[in-house]
Amino acid sequence: MNQEMLMPSMMCVAPDRVAETVKIFEEEKIDALHIDIMDGSFVPNFALGTDYCRHLKKLSHIPLDFHLMIDRPEDKLSWFPIEKGDFVSIHAESTRHLQRAIDRAAALGAKPIAAINPATPLCMVEEVLDCVYTILVMTVNPGYAGQKIIPSTIKKIAALRQMLNETGHEHVRIQADGNISYANLPAVRGAGCDMYVVGSSGFLGSPEADAVRTGIARFREGLPIK
Repeated sequence: MNQEMLMPSMMCVAPDRVAETVKIFEEEKIDALHIDIMDGSFVPNFALGTDYCRHLKKLSHIPLDFHLMIDRPEDKLSWFPIEKGDFVSIHAESTRHLQRAIDRAAALGAKPIAAINPATPLCMVEEVLDCVYTILVMTVNPGYAGQKIIPSTIKKIAALRQMLNETGHEHVRIQADGNISYANLPAVRGAGCDMYVVGSSGFLGSPEADAVRTGIARFREGLPIK
């Protein structure tokens, strides 16, 4: 059974509070820092570039969770300070060569993740289940923080967990990203997710240190080890 993991979205941390907040994450033993990389092409927004990632590497030893919302990610992996133990999400919609991109991320020592958008069918990742650590199911359309969860994605997570169990891939984890709030957590967790990207609808709703600590504790109350 997998221990559930919390991965706060650094896009939701104000620039002037990054160092302070990362220190809190270290003290609270957060599992990884989720980094939304957006190129203005694959998604209609720009966010968190290579220098930001290098800065985080200097601030903390917490693994980074690189969420590459960019076109042709297989050609750009070398731009990022990916190290052994980090996570790298490759969107099935972003490349003609999903297998190649996953292999290249794994060769850098990362734990590869295949990501799919809300309207992308599960069959798009069936052929890479043997070589990924996780499947990321976007529960909102990627590009912006603060969106409402798309209800059909809960059923999608449940269908994915069933598919993994029935095909001998029980070890493959499921990550959810998008409006993973206190209210939505039970449904997402109950569907079979065990990795959670948490942003402004969760414990990053307030920038104050005490609120972040309290929020993490509150979130973990709903995340007992399976």
